[in-house]
Amino acid sequence: MTQLAIVEAFSDLIDTRRSAGKRHQQALCLAVFTIAVAAGNKGFLAIGDWLKAYQTDLVELFQPPKGRIPSYSTIRRALLRTEYQTYSACLSRFFGIQPLCGETIAVDGKVLRGSYEAISDDPTVDSHPAIMLVSAYIVERGLILSPYEVDSKTNEITAIPAFIKQMAVSGVIFAFDAISTQKNS
Repeated sequence: MTQLAIVEAFSDLIDTRRSAGKRHQQALCLAVFTIAVAAGNKGFLAIGDWLKAYQTDLVELFQPPKGRIPSYSTIRRALLRTEYQTYSACLSRFFGIQPLCGETIAVDGKVLRGSYEAISDDPTVDSHPAIMLVSAYIVERGLILSPYEVDSKTNEITAIPAFIKQMAVSGVIFAFDAISTQKNS
């Protein structure tokens, strides 16, 4: 039997996990994760409960080589070694998310909450700079495009032109918030 399309969507990703103890394909782990999140699970413990509840159905659906679905901790380890840009690009291709001519793309930058916190409990260690992302949203279809990480030495205003250039789309209408309309004095 051929693979499911959701597994094939991730089959081109390079698996950077160590080969020792690798029981499940990375593509299978990412496909199960994607379906678990689409089913409304938030967090790995919830995904673990979902995997237990639907284990028989998932084995029948995916038909994994060893007859087992990866555990939530295996899925978590696979995700830790996957770059979010490549994961989101695979999802975009799978779902066919491309802006169409005449659609409106809303662009906004946000700082990830709590991303500035210290990476250590040691009070003498400085916190790292907050992570800022610029994201795009196709208004007519309610779809979110893959985010663009802003360099820590710059801000949303200077990152948006680079983000738009990276998207390489034409014929769409971009909508920005007021901060993106600033002019030099």
